[in-house]
Amino acid sequence: MANASPQVRIVTRDEIVAALPSVDAVAAMERAFARYSAGAASVPPVAEILFDDPPGEAHIKAGHISGDPFFAVKVATGFYRNPSRGLASSSGLVTLFDASTGYPSAILLDYGLLTDIRTAAAGAVAAKYLAPAAVRRIAILGSGTQARLQARYLLQVTTCRALSLWARDDQSAARAASDIAAHGFDVEVSTSPAEAVRGAQIVVTTTPSPSPLIAARDIAPGTHITAVGADSEGKQELAADLFAKADIVAADSVTQAALRGDISHALRAGTLEPQRILELGDLIDAPLARKSSAQISIADLTGVATQDIEIAKAVLAAIGT
Repeated sequence: MANASPQVRIVTRDEIVAALPSVDAVAAMERAFARYSAGAASVPPVAEILFDDPPGEAHIKAGHISGDPFFAVKVATGFYRNPSRGLASSSGLVTLFDASTGYPSAILLDYGLLTDIRTAAAGAVAAKYLAPAAVRRIAILGSGTQARLQARYLLQVTTCRALSLWARDDQSAARAASDIAAHGFDVEVSTSPAEAVRGAQIVVTTTPSPSPLIAARDIAPGTHITAVGADSEGKQELAADLFAKADIVAADSVTQAALRGDISHALRAGTLEPQRILELGDLIDAPLARKSSAQISIADLTGVATQDIEIAKAVLAAIGT
């Protein structure tokens, strides 16, 4: 007779929400990127399912950090008509497996919350290591959950509170601006992406746009850009010519960025040479000194499984499991 299977811990979204104030998500993402770039993680290629009607996507990311007691499999979904049904556009869950037996240990039923948090915290990490010292204005493109969270997590790495926001839908932009203002930002709603980024030293793009929103002509010297929306082949937020203008280009994963997201478009267009791409985790271990305040930097974040592992571990530690 086979032995009984080990018990699986089910962690609810309510438990996760209660634990998050005790979690240093930015520090967790620094660990995630550093371990990944140090070669201490096994991360297979992203699996992806795309849907046409209704439009949506499911991303499956998995990985193991050497020495960790767990390996993780995360499913993150995005279905963009969900709000019309009273549902959030993103959902998902994270499953942790015992690395010594292969049995599931915990299922975190976060409905996409941990993906949202770790993505926003990663944006803060990118700004911490790449943004210029003097930041007078932040620009955010998009009006969804990620736009709001990116602003919130930037509070941890910059004292700037002047923010411009653009979104395709005026009502959504107004609601996002109000929510972001509640966190202490002085928010202006812009009528175009080019207007939003004018005068900004930190630009964050958070949309699923299928075509570029900003180009080289829109970006002034001394600007840092974090692009988080284009995480699959069919998305593009940054025009390829912007990478030719950039002095510093970083990715969370060079391998992954070459296949999906904004960097992949620039590589195919020939405006970015592969050897110019740095990895964010390497910059954490050996911070990069800007040669001048006029340099332009880009961080293209498509999300790596080590982020999911570290945020899940941090939440479980905060819960006491």
